[in-house]
Parts: sequence; C-alpha cells; structure tokens
Amino acid sequence: MRSSGFPYLLPMLLLSVVFFATPLGLLLAFSFAGPTGVTLDNFAEFFGDPFNFKVLTNTMRLGFETVIGTTLLGIPIGLFYWHSGRRMRQVVVFLSLIPMLTSNVVRTFAWIVILSRQGPISQALLGLGLTGAPTSLLSTEFGLLLAMVQIDLPLIILPLVAILARTSRQLPEAAEVAGAGHWRILVTVLLPMMLPGLLAGWILVFASTSASYVTQAAIGGARNVYVPQLITRQVGVLFNWPLASAIAMVLLLSTGALLMALALISRHRRLVGHA
Repeated sequence: MRSSGFPYLLPMLLLSVVFFATPLGLLLAFSFAGPTGVTLDNFAEFFGDPFNFKVLTNTMRLGFETVIGTTLLGIPIGLFYWHSGRRMRQVVVFLSLIPMLTSNVVRTFAWIVILSRQGPISQALLGLGLTGAPTSLLSTEFGLLLAMVQIDLPLIILPLVAILARTSRQLPEAAEVAGAGHWRILVTVLLPMMLPGLLAGWILVFASTSASYVTQAAIGGARNVYVPQLITRQVGVLFNWPLASAIAMVLLLSTGALLMALALISRHRRLVGHA
C-alpha cells in the first residue's frame, strides 16, 4: 500500500506556519490593537490623513510605472531571445541572472553613483549640451524609476524566457505565409503567446517595487515618501506599532488585490484557451 506524502510535507508546513503565518497573524492583531482593545482607529487614522492616502497612491503609481518600464524593455529582450540560437540564448539568461546574484543594497548604491552629479548620466547630458551644469537625478521620482526598472527587469525577463523557450516558431511562420505583416504577427501571435510570462512578471515586479524600502529611501530621498518609509517612521521614530501594522496591512491588501486581479486574468485566459 502506497504511503501518504504528508510526512514529507510536514517540515515545509511547519516552516510556513512559524515564519509566515504566525508573523502575519501578529501583524493583523497589532493593526486592530487599541488602548481599550480591538478597534478600527488605526485604519481610520491612516485614511483620515490626506498625506497618508497620497503616499499610498504614489506607491501604487511607482509600481505601475515600473511595470510599464520593465515591460517595454523586457518584450524586445524576450523577442531577441526567441529569435536567437542556443548559445546566444544562454548569454541572455546568464546576463539576466547576474544582477540577481548581487545584493539589492549593492545595486542601489551603484545607482546612487550613476545618478549623482558626477555620474555618467550627468556627464553625458553635460557633454551633449542638454544641461549647462552637472545635474543630479537623486531624490527625484524619475531617477528612482530608472533604478527600479533596472533592478526589477530580470523579474519580467525570466518568466518571458521560460514561456518562449517552449514556444514553437511555426505559428508566426504560418501567419507570415498567410500574409500577415510583422506588426500584425507581433500583436496577434507573439504577444498572446507571451502573455502568461508577462502576467507572472507583472506580479513579481509590482510586488517587489511597492515594498522596496532600501531603493526608495536611498534614491527617492526624503522628498519622495512611499509606504515602506512611512511604516519605518511609525516603528522607528514614533514607536506607533499598531498604526504601522495597519499601514502594512493596507499595503499588503492593496498589492494583494492587484495580484489577485492579474491571477484571475491569467486563469480566465487559460480557460478560454482550453475552451
């Protein structure tokens, strides 16, 4: 009689409970904690302040902008991978993996150098005559967006590569024989094939960007405040753990709602494709 596989899953389940479910439960409990017991005052305080709501919308906008930027760069790289031979495909995967082997802190501080007044971007703008003096992109949303797009780009390239690696070239060739032009093949054949990889990449990029405290604080600076910095301020400066927990739950639910929507779109597409 074949034994159940549950004993082999038990260590993983225990680790999930101890290191994921328990901290999440404590966070949820703190978010409803008040001087007299369970209360919604922490959430009311967060949403009652227009500044906090603006910080939340800025965080969501940064996530969407990073998703757009990584998509515009990831699709051409994915198509280049798909049209390349075996050796060049290995080079694309290798170059995509190298940044992920480097600490996010190291990559962030590298971008601080790149975006500074003496960095290559400032020197290039000065050399082209576009600026009359050295310009720093630090403490700007555009500079932060550049850094986030580069840091999170592998998160969208790798899912695309996984999809395209097992995609046949016969469909685009058949469309070309039928008279479809290059743009029509891209829109009607290639992009639908890449959509599952794009959806997975969007989920990873958005979640990573919205919670990237180190990069947001180091490059965005004090003038650009996002939810992770707001949580850090409540914990480390004001010592208001219940409000910090409520803010964290709002970020978690906001991000989770988007991820759920993307997951439903992906599931709906698979059901339609199998119908």
